[in-house]
Amino acid sequence: MGKTIAEKIIGEHAGKSVSAGDLAVVKVDLCLLQDGTGPLSVRELQKLGMEKAYNPKGTVLFIDHSSPSPRAELSNDHVLLRQFARKTGAVLSDVGCGICHQVMAEDYVNPGDILIGSDSHTCTAGALGAFATGMGSTDVAIAIALGKTWLRVPNSFKIHVTGKLPNGVFPKDLILYIIGLIGADGADYRSLEFCGDTIENMEMSGRLTLCNMAIEAGAKAGIVASDDVTYRFLKEYGRAEKFRKIIPDEDAVYERILEIDASKLSPMVAFPHTVDNVKPVEEAKGVKIHQVFIGSCTNCRIADLRIAAKILKGKKTHLDVRLLVTPASKKIYLQASKEGLLDILVEAGAAISSPGCAVCCGIHEGILADGEVCVATSNRNFLGRMGNPKSFVYLASPATAAISALTGEITDPRDIF
Repeated sequence: MGKTIAEKIIGEHAGKSVSAGDLAVVKVDLCLLQDGTGPLSVRELQKLGMEKAYNPKGTVLFIDHSSPSPRAELSNDHVLLRQFARKTGAVLSDVGCGICHQVMAEDYVNPGDILIGSDSHTCTAGALGAFATGMGSTDVAIAIALGKTWLRVPNSFKIHVTGKLPNGVFPKDLILYIIGLIGADGADYRSLEFCGDTIENMEMSGRLTLCNMAIEAGAKAGIVASDDVTYRFLKEYGRAEKFRKIIPDEDAVYERILEIDASKLSPMVAFPHTVDNVKPVEEAKGVKIHQVFIGSCTNCRIADLRIAAKILKGKKTHLDVRLLVTPASKKIYLQASKEGLLDILVEAGAAISSPGCAVCCGIHEGILADGEVCVATSNRNFLGRMGNPKSFVYLASPATAAISALTGEITDPRDIF
């Protein structure tokens, strides 16, 4: 019986053949901690007398969620992470370096790796043909100290996507459509394996968006087979030698197969207050907005900023709308500056912040007022997600977000494409 990508990677790291439902102890290639949940991991290791890193170069600590720190208690947590890095030799990604998931993709993750992180969107890195998943802070702490963890091998869904995305429709619209189709808990503890000619022709930026939001359907992981796109991405970031092909067997067994015709999709919007409350943009047209956020680990890569700049060039944001833009990493920030994208965005009325999670998790900078509405390119719109339970968050693509910033209401991006 053939193997899915998840079964192949987990079996390789367990040193034996595994199938969906099996329990396996696996060696871990990479671990990440972020400043929201990472301090719990460090304190747990201190309590256990295990303050060490089995693989320091593969253990990366990120200060990205509260970056720069808005409160003294968070600053103290940052000190804890910096001290742990110095003591153990772990890598520290400090203020302004970027969001953990983007930086891991740029600098660390390779096809066939197992990455675990104390953040639910760790699954982003599956776009490179890795098995990447979020875990609790204690689980990640033990993996940091021992270099291994245990997993139940997930069943897999095959998400087979064919056809060309229409003008004005982007990978974000595709994953929102999929989540609306499956439901917020429809893929609990499954691995979503994205394939088909639409995926094969999709650049890494879009694949990262798809895998990032796999967790919003409850998935354990989102994975794309490694191919020429993966190779080009690795080469761009200086590790072409790490490329290897990771593909499923032709006779792999899937719990469920979804067939999607991308050519029939419309721009999608997730309405408050759940990610699976997805509707075509036509049903959101006319919703008045107060803030637009182009950022997060989902959609603020260079391709996203290029789309936003193309729409906003030479124009001004609506008088009633605040436009906040936060590049996902320092490399993206510098590239956007080099290309003049930041100039275009600022001239249009955007406020640019240093790379990090920013308003996405509602800790600081951009908290909505009572009754205000935000269109965001991020991945969650739960009640209170952006810091105020009396506000409303709609999720959309960078194109939908950018054009809505101009009109003051949710607008169909196909109007200009």
